[in-house]
Amino acid sequence: MTTAAEAHDHHGPPPIHYSSRVTPAVLGMFLFIGSEIMLFGSFFTVYFFDRIVNHSFGGQWPPPGYHRPAFVAGVNTLILITSSFTMHWADSSIKKGNRAGMQAGLMLTVLLGLTFLLTQVVEYHRLGFNTSNTSFAATFFGLTGLHACHVFVGLAILAVMTTRAFRGHFSPEHHHGIEIGGIYWHFVDVMWIVVYVTVYLL
Repeated sequence: MTTAAEAHDHHGPPPIHYSSRVTPAVLGMFLFIGSEIMLFGSFFTVYFFDRIVNHSFGGQWPPPGYHRPAFVAGVNTLILITSSFTMHWADSSIKKGNRAGMQAGLMLTVLLGLTFLLTQVVEYHRLGFNTSNTSFAATFFGLTGLHACHVFVGLAILAVMTTRAFRGHFSPEHHHGIEIGGIYWHFVDVMWIVVYVTVYLL
């Protein structure tokens, strides 16, 4: 309860009271990720529909002559999974007041993310097919390309976070910028595992 004296001395709007332990910013990121999952779900629906129709007419998946570079994509998967650990290191470091650990974790995450994206670009150039060849090619580029766009957005967020980190903008009390960006990056990593298993292995 606020006393009369405290109410008199207080200026501006009353302090915010949260109904749960999740802050509005984190909740907003979770809701945004929910919408992104639905977006990916629509692409997966098209992919599996195309695959089922192809099998129903006696076709192979992928069609003859199409090679999926599962090994290269597997190495890329390990790179992206590693970036999740470095992102977690950065987040946990700033919560403990370890600024050097936060900065190192963010830098490593950016480098690993760039390596993943550049490897995928090289893979695209060596595939030998494009989106206009078959429905398999269209759905392949659709799913992997959609994820690549999310990695690019994630790298842009990481770049801003890293710049702010080196300017001293984060602290154990004010670390939500790292936490929220980290949640998005973990989502990108988990979604790639689903894409990798679906497109390259199944």
